[in-house]
Amino acid sequence: MGYFALRAAYRAIIDLYRRFAAPRPPEDILTIVAATIATGVSAQGMWRFSGDVLGFDGPLRLLLFAFIEVAVITSAVRARRNMRENYSAGIDGIAVWVFTSLSAVLSSMDARSLPEAMFRLAAPLVAAWLWERGMAIERHRITGRARINWRITPERVMVRIGLAEAGDRTASEVDAHRRLTRVALAAKRARALRAAGASDRKMRAALRKLDRAMDQAVEYTGLAVDAERQEALLSQIGALYNTSALIDLSPPVPWASEEEEEKQAVRPMHAALLAAGAPGAAAALLDDEDDDEEGREAAEPAPPVDTAQRAALMRAARQYWDREIERRFVPRAADIAHEIGIPLATAREYRALWKLEPKAHALLEAAYNEHGIIDTGTFPAITAPESVVTVNGSAASR
Repeated sequence: MGYFALRAAYRAIIDLYRRFAAPRPPEDILTIVAATIATGVSAQGMWRFSGDVLGFDGPLRLLLFAFIEVAVITSAVRARRNMRENYSAGIDGIAVWVFTSLSAVLSSMDARSLPEAMFRLAAPLVAAWLWERGMAIERHRITGRARINWRITPERVMVRIGLAEAGDRTASEVDAHRRLTRVALAAKRARALRAAGASDRKMRAALRKLDRAMDQAVEYTGLAVDAERQEALLSQIGALYNTSALIDLSPPVPWASEEEEEKQAVRPMHAALLAAGAPGAAAALLDDEDDDEEGREAAEPAPPVDTAQRAALMRAARQYWDREIERRFVPRAADIAHEIGIPLATAREYRALWKLEPKAHALLEAAYNEHGIIDTGTFPAITAPESVVTVNGSAASR
C-alpha cells in the first residue's frame, strides 16, 4: 500500500514539473522556491504572533494565522497577470510590498531577542524582493527593456573618477589621445602668452612645456610617421585656436520653416547692400519673395508650340537679354519668363547659357566683388555702375 502511495506521489510531482516547471527558465524556478521558503518563515512568525499576542488556539489559529501571506500571494498573482496584460504591475504590485512590510513588522513584534527580530523583519522582505526580481525578468522578456536605468552604478562611478573608459578604446589609443591633447593645449597656451605680450620668462616656460609635450608625443604615439594622428593633432589645434569664432556663428534654426530660412539668408545681404550705399538693390532684395511668387506663376507649363513659334520666342528672349545687358542689368530667369511669356524652366535654361558670356559674366563678377552677391538666378536684377568689359572680355579703358 505504501509503495502505491509513493508511486502516486512521484507521478504527481513529475506531472507538476512537466506542466509548470519544465517550460520555465531555471532562474524563475529558483526565484519561486526561494520566495516560498521566505514566505514560510514569515508564516511561522505569524503563527507565533497569532497565538502569543492574539490568543488564537486550535482550528481558529490554523485558519487565521497566515491571512497576510495569502494576501501577499494573491496580490503577486494579480500583479503578474497585470504585467502580462498591461505591462505594469499596477496597484497589486504596491500591495505586495505593503502586505509584506506589515507581516514583517507584526512577526518581529513577538520576537524574544534582537537577532530574532531582525530575522523576522528580513524574511518577508526577501520574499518580496525575489518576487520583484521575477517581475523584472518577466517585464524584460515581454517588453524587451528594463524598467529604469540607474544614474549611479559601479561602472559610471569608475568612469567618473577616471578608473574606467566609457568607450571601447584601447589603452594605447587613450594614451595617444591624451598626449596629443597636451600638445594642443600647450601650443594654445604659448600662442596666448605671445599675443598678450607676456614676459620672456613666461614665454620660455610655455615653450619649454610645449617642447616637452611634443617630444613625448613623438616618442610614445608615433606622431612623426602616423598620418591619422597628425591630422587629429591639427584638428585639435584648429579647434582650440578658433574658439572665439563660435560667438560669430549663425547656425540655422532646426524648427524654422523654409520661408523663414530664406528670409534669414537674405537679411545679411540686405545689410551689406545698405552699407555699400545701394538702397535700391537692398529694397529689391527684400522684395525677392514677391518676385518668386511671380516666378512660380510663370513656371506653370505653357501650351505646346511648334518649332517656328519656339524659335521666335527664343529670338525675343535673346533680344530682351541683349538689351538689358547693354543697360548693364543681368535679368533673372523670372524676368525673362514674365517679359517673353515662356515657361520658367525654359528661361532658366537660356539664362544658364547666356550668363557665361563675357559681358554678363563680368557684370556678375563685379556685383560679387562689390556687394558680395552670389548669382543664383533668383536675385533681383544686378546693376554695374560702369561698363566693366569690352566685347572680347578684356578690361575697359578709362
